[in-house]
Amino acid sequence: MRRRQGIPAALAALLTGCSAVEVLDALVPQDTYRGRTGIAYGADPRQKVDIYQPLRQDKPAPVVVFFYGGNWTRGERADYRFVGEALAARGVVVVVADYRLSPQVRWQDILRDCAMAVRWTFDNATAYGGDPARIHLMGHSAGAYNAAMLALDPRWLATQQLAPARLAGWIGVAGPYDFLPIHEPRSQVAFGWPNTPADSQPIRHANPKAPRTLLLAAAKDEVVDPVRSTVWLGRALEAAGVPVRVRLFERVGHPTVLGALARPLRRLAPVLDEVLTFVGAPPPNT
Repeated sequence: MRRRQGIPAALAALLTGCSAVEVLDALVPQDTYRGRTGIAYGADPRQKVDIYQPLRQDKPAPVVVFFYGGNWTRGERADYRFVGEALAARGVVVVVADYRLSPQVRWQDILRDCAMAVRWTFDNATAYGGDPARIHLMGHSAGAYNAAMLALDPRWLATQQLAPARLAGWIGVAGPYDFLPIHEPRSQVAFGWPNTPADSQPIRHANPKAPRTLLLAAAKDEVVDPVRSTVWLGRALEAAGVPVRVRLFERVGHPTVLGALARPLRRLAPVLDEVLTFVGAPPPNT
């Protein structure tokens, strides 16, 4: 595949309509992590996680529970091996979670599934070399919404006898945190528009008890307004006294801000550096 003015081949694929995750996952090293796939956290076939572990560790590692995007209607945990590898290769235990999707379920059920995955992580982190005192949530796009709601609105973790205070922090990548009214047809179904309650919006739940926060996005995101969502949520959390870091990157878009975790695209934006620093793992050298 040709390069475009020095753009890596993987990025060129993103821009020409090829499957981003297929390209990135095809380039993921196989020998930089260990783990297991298809571990059930619930009875539904979609309620499963994949685990990525560092090859070597002499003490319990920080943990990241990752929720992918896909407009709450699509996505597979296996497609995000590039996320798991990027972090596990640098000393982080990563849990990539599937969850039920719309139109089978609505947003409330999706959040309950995500809460179940977090409960599973708290219960099993030690067995996979993770530190249960350093569990972080992370998500991209719709998955960042899921992470935000679990971290900011205590109703959802409470379904699993947990509270946001148990989290070491959360990371939102290109997430929609304030998006009413809903114009996108698939999202309308997922949120039952126009009967969508205002408290479905993460920005409504900015509060002083929220966990420390890292918000990342593309400065020119073509899918989710980075000012209305990322910047405004950051300001709301900061006003509430929550430790928050907000960064907008110029050389990436909505998909590539997450893709920048993968080795071929890392020079586009220091997303991996930001995440590793936030969770307390060594920053990458490449």
